Amino acid sequence: MKILVTGATGSIGRLVVDHLLAAGADDVRALTTNPSKAALPPSVEVAVGYVGDPQTLPEALKDVDRMYLAPVPETAKEAATLAAQSGVRHIVDLSGPEESWWHSVASGVEESGAEWTHLWPGEFMENSEIWADQIRNTGVVRDAYGEAANAMIAMSDVAAIAAESLLGDGHAGQSYLLTGPETLTLRQKVHRIGQALGREIPFVEISHEEAVEELTPAMGEYAQWYVDGYADLAKTPQPVSPTFEDVMARPATSFAQWANDHVHLFR
Repeated sequence: MKILVTGATGSIGRLVVDHLLAAGADDVRALTTNPSKAALPPSVEVAVGYVGDPQTLPEALKDVDRMYLAPVPETAKEAATLAAQSGVRHIVDLSGPEESWWHSVASGVEESGAEWTHLWPGEFMENSEIWADQIRNTGVVRDAYGEAANAMIAMSDVAAIAAESLLGDGHAGQSYLLTGPETLTLRQKVHRIGQALGREIPFVEISHEEAVEELTPAMGEYAQWYVDGYADLAKTPQPVSPTFEDVMARPATSFAQWANDHVHLFR
């Protein structure tokens, strides 16, 4: 069974490759625009291309049975349709529920005619790196909505369930809402990063406008969108979804464990 992983240089796609190999997959093809940057293992077949440029896909799709589709909303439907026409039987996509901007990826895959599995993750734990410069340079975190809470998930866990959905049975037609194992406030996340560093990191609550200004150097145009999202989470915290543990038969990575594993980002 040949599996194509698109976006293999990306944060999730590269991890999907690793999880597939760890699970015993022996016929993995990785699609990337930059093979040297991807640093793929020798056992992985490399194809050059990009989901956002569908004309680069036909050669990469030859003899592929299953595919992980990286999220490029503008071309997801065309890419999925090409895959189905090439004989891909099952597409696992990274997308989002109906109310999200990413849902066009899911709907495009469904319209392709191939079997599908949708992965709908919440915020990635890796987004906490937006505080890294503040922590390294000032020893404090300045942000708005300290009591806003969600259940972040580690990228590696998203990649793990992607690999399971590609290799295992019973995943076709499933939409997996993915979170981490606990709902935490911003203050609690900062506290756990401090525990990983072995010191207290004060959380200084600032206004909505100040937070946008503070985060713009790290997030650019997305700072406004990000702070707006946390304003909503201050009113309606995100609950934990049991999906990851139900599917994988193990708990998702906790934020404390993620912080310990990535403490170098904040030193």
